[in-house]
Amino acid sequence: MSSCNRKFRVWVGKDSQKIYNLNYGEHKRQKMDVFLPAHYPSDAPVVLMLHGGAWKYGKKEHMIQIQKMLFSNNIPTVNMNYRLASKGITYKNQLEDIAEAIKKFNSLAGKAELMPDNYILLGESAGGHLALLYGYRNPDQIKKIISLSGPTDFYSETFLKSFYSKYTSGTVQTMVGAKLNRKNPAFDFQEASPISQVSHVPTLLFQGNKDFLVNYHQALSLDSVLTEKNIPHKLVFMENTGHAPRFFNKTKRDSIIYPNILEWIKK
Repeated sequence: MSSCNRKFRVWVGKDSQKIYNLNYGEHKRQKMDVFLPAHYPSDAPVVLMLHGGAWKYGKKEHMIQIQKMLFSNNIPTVNMNYRLASKGITYKNQLEDIAEAIKKFNSLAGKAELMPDNYILLGESAGGHLALLYGYRNPDQIKKIISLSGPTDFYSETFLKSFYSKYTSGTVQTMVGAKLNRKNPAFDFQEASPISQVSHVPTLLFQGNKDFLVNYHQALSLDSVLTEKNIPHKLVFMENTGHAPRFFNKTKRDSIIYPNILEWIKK
């Protein structure tokens, strides 16, 4: 990775390194951290990580503990920021950022002795939504998806009639870039829903039954569609568990979430 800016490089061991704030675009948010362990096979997938924060907030540093865990298990990772949703910036721009980060790492993959277009997307909350949507649209690049508490549906009758759709409508409208008419929702909301665009990409879902930020029916609905279409997947449904539980429950993180992530990546 000799083309990387040495200012941000941290040598961890003889052959391992961590590269912080590598630019993949010109916007101040378009930066990513690359962690390369000392040992991995040349066909190892790169885990590309997407933070949460309701599309409007958050930063890659919120995913650092997962990135460190994967590094300790000899799994190469890219942990990226993306442009935050606001007037003029929607999820479509965030998907473009994922594409640009992939393009940037593809250009460096040979130096890291890795294959291009060989990624697993791992996202949390809003990042889980983006991971699902980008992954299903780009099965040539994305080999697997991991979503932790990610929203999946912004257009079905079940969603539109739910209390969940009412208290999240402002955030969802900003993310989509359109007004939500519950009686006649614009196609934009279906287009932004991973549940409407599934493809044959193996998918691991985590969901808590007491998640008040992303209603648990979001994961159950996607699980049903994946089952119907016979797409390899696994739903880890956790009782007495809220949103993004790895932040708040060390026991579940270490005994359920991290082991399932590692198993999904390595299988």
